Amino acid sequence: KWKGEGTTQNLERIFIGRCYDYIRIVNPAVGEKNCLELWEAFRNAFINKHPCNILPKDYELFIKLAFHTIPANKSLFWENNQLLVKSFTSGARRYMSLSDALFGFVADFLVWCGQANSTGLDYESCPTMEECENNAVDSFWRMASITYAQHSSGVIHVLLNGSAEGGAYPVKGFFADYEIPNLQKDKISKIVIWVVDDIQGPDRDSCGKNTVKILEDRLKALGYDVTCTDNYKPVLFLLCVD
Repeated sequence: KWKGEGTTQNLERIFIGRCYDYIRIVNPAVGEKNCLELWEAFRNAFINKHPCNILPKDYELFIKLAFHTIPANKSLFWENNQLLVKSFTSGARRYMSLSDALFGFVADFLVWCGQANSTGLDYESCPTMEECENNAVDSFWRMASITYAQHSSGVIHVLLNGSAEGGAYPVKGFFADYEIPNLQKDKISKIVIWVVDDIQGPDRDSCGKNTVKILEDRLKALGYDVTCTDNYKPVLFLLCVD
């Protein structure tokens, strides 16, 4: 038994349903995609393999089949505020975060893993990041994050949680380890950071301080034009509404 929860029940139906939802309703502009083919490519990345032996590159075919353009100036990176980001992007209407792109949308909030020498899914338990880095879910999001970063352009937005324990910008995290290194500098005009505290939450981090300063310094050292705003009003209003 692994320590993580098992594969989400009805994974295949949820995945295929989300795929059709995306290409028909959420974002028909991406054009026609074969949702059954996408599911097969996704499933083949981890099925019949030890659940600690899945590499990001195993998802390459799925990403290739699901890929579509990320509109310029619409990319939104984040740490420690997944639900807020979902609400703020509004299904790619305002911005297109990774989970608003088809290749992230189909897998958002889901859990999955297979078993060695078996074509079945493991519904009992799946390994956590602590148990092994190369698990099916984390390897997927690494590959998806790298692809998303490589194809982001124009003004890049980053939404951070100023109330997060340990700081708004985790120096070890998906944004730090997989997204920043894969940004294509020649395609990016500016990076805009928003640090928003939880309503009535502690103000642990702000622009120019603590981990946000570490992030600003890192991006400036890479040659980016960086601006930072504390408690960006549109996001704050959304938090108030909630």
